[in-house]
Amino acid sequence: MALDQFSDVVQRCQALPCDSYTTEDHSIFLTAGRSCIEEGNCAQVLSIVLDDTNQEIVRCMGWNLLPPLIQVLLKKDDKNLLHCLAIFNHLIETCRPKELLIGLLEQLEQEEPVAIAESLHLLLKPLQKVLLRLGNRKASSLGMALSSVLDQVAKLPVPQSKEQEDNTFPLCRCCYDLTAFVKPFVQEAKREFCNGDAKPSESSKKLTAFDRADQEELRTELVKFCMSSLSRPLLEVQLKDPEALASSPLRDFATEILNNLAAIGEFKPSLVYRPLCKRKEVAGLLEEDARYPKESQASLAHLVFVHHLAADIFPYVFNPMFSLRCNMDHVDLLLSSEEFRIQKGLELYENSLVRVEDNSLPTELLELKIFRTVPQNLTKVMTICPKHELRCKGLKVFQLSLDKFNLEAKYNFFKYMLKTSNHSGVEGYVIKNIRSQIHAALEPGNSNVWFEGFRLMPLLWLVFTLPDGPETDLLQYLDRLMEALNLLRYLVIRDKVTENKTGIWTALSKIEDVFLKPLRVGINMSRAHYERELSTTVENKRNVKDTSVVSLSVGDEKLPNMSFESQVEALRSALHTFDMMESVLVRIEELTEVKSSI
Repeated sequence: MALDQFSDVVQRCQALPCDSYTTEDHSIFLTAGRSCIEEGNCAQVLSIVLDDTNQEIVRCMGWNLLPPLIQVLLKKDDKNLLHCLAIFNHLIETCRPKELLIGLLEQLEQEEPVAIAESLHLLLKPLQKVLLRLGNRKASSLGMALSSVLDQVAKLPVPQSKEQEDNTFPLCRCCYDLTAFVKPFVQEAKREFCNGDAKPSESSKKLTAFDRADQEELRTELVKFCMSSLSRPLLEVQLKDPEALASSPLRDFATEILNNLAAIGEFKPSLVYRPLCKRKEVAGLLEEDARYPKESQASLAHLVFVHHLAADIFPYVFNPMFSLRCNMDHVDLLLSSEEFRIQKGLELYENSLVRVEDNSLPTELLELKIFRTVPQNLTKVMTICPKHELRCKGLKVFQLSLDKFNLEAKYNFFKYMLKTSNHSGVEGYVIKNIRSQIHAALEPGNSNVWFEGFRLMPLLWLVFTLPDGPETDLLQYLDRLMEALNLLRYLVIRDKVTENKTGIWTALSKIEDVFLKPLRVGINMSRAHYERELSTTVENKRNVKDTSVVSLSVGDEKLPNMSFESQVEALRSALHTFDMMESVLVRIEELTEVKSSI
């Protein structure tokens, strides 16, 4: 029945021009043709499609047969596979390209990773042929196709191990196919521009104004594609070094993207260093911010400076400090993003810092907002990132950044961090670094004006303070307070009363009033409170039969339910902490009394 209908509508339309086909003709051709393919009459359909007398009909209406054909081709094991493939290839060569483009793009839409990979693998080469048939007017169609393809690629999961990263993994397979798909269009754009500087070649000077506009639009669409690829999928994947994975499809894809940018004259230092480059008018259909998304720029910087891709085409002659300043914007973006991007931010920051000479970064850099926001984001990584490896890496990079500042910059950075970090552990780490700088300054021949003498005391006043006086939560501020006490103990031991290079002996009486005495009161108050809680907990155990899980409040804060043994252990640990703090405090008092009496 369907085959008869299909034959009838083809015969009826043979004598008619294309623009005379009625809506009914299109509808019958569509429904009957699809039914023939679904019912297995593919050999008969192939015969009709290949008949020379039917080529005008095929050219105008044949693209409607794409959906059932593609379904058969995707199944692969259908007995009509060869017939359907022959029909499909003939349609790609014969039908009008704009209609084919729409039909193929509609069939790209899939949801499951394997189905997406199979669909792209089947359709990208035919789609490439269709676009090439459009001639010079294909740029917008290419842009639409690339956008649709990248939307599909964005649905794919990234490989989680090097064992997964091969050409059978959906994302890797799609990246391989996508590289082949875009290649002829890059070659076409490359022919019209000198490699690397985007100036018109001799051949392009002969083009008409319309042709040059088409070529520039083609180049714009390719730039958009490359920058989009840098963002997704490349920003989401962790590329393996050649030592870890000799053959990496994703690394090859990233390399090809950078090579494509270079081929069309776009991959230049100004692209990598865009944050510090003067904004400019750009040719094409996109505004600059849309043409160069910040996520894509960050991904590009990571590929260049961490993985050293495109080393043969990118000059590494720029001042390391200049490179650091440019990359700080990228680092800031990555550190304030999801966990998988945080690792890239840390890697980019580390690789930007290692090229900088120690003790060379001037304090003027701290006047730039980005040199304050990056440490804030780095602090969040060190303190609240759920991944232990990233917290440790963050601390390592934080110390590396401190090592690169000169003495004045270190001094000002320490002050800034003590005022803004709001985290006891970070403040404790800063105080430990302050101690190291003071120790270096007190060494023979190492005198400096920032970590001894009158300039040191304003910094020390930020160290020797209790945020809430005697009522300060000592456990919450434990790291900070212990480092402050250790620094004070170091100072009274290391700095002689007669020399007083740090000024500590002049300020000691005030330090006792604003720091040591309130701290002792706080220790006594906290100890009494926790001893009372410990006594109450033990007493409750005697009075309550079931004490497997009990609740405990310390101050106004109710702790999570825990066993009796866990409660007792927590309370005794707190008391031990107060004893440890007091022992250091007592030792400081002993040292100051002895030295003051000399």
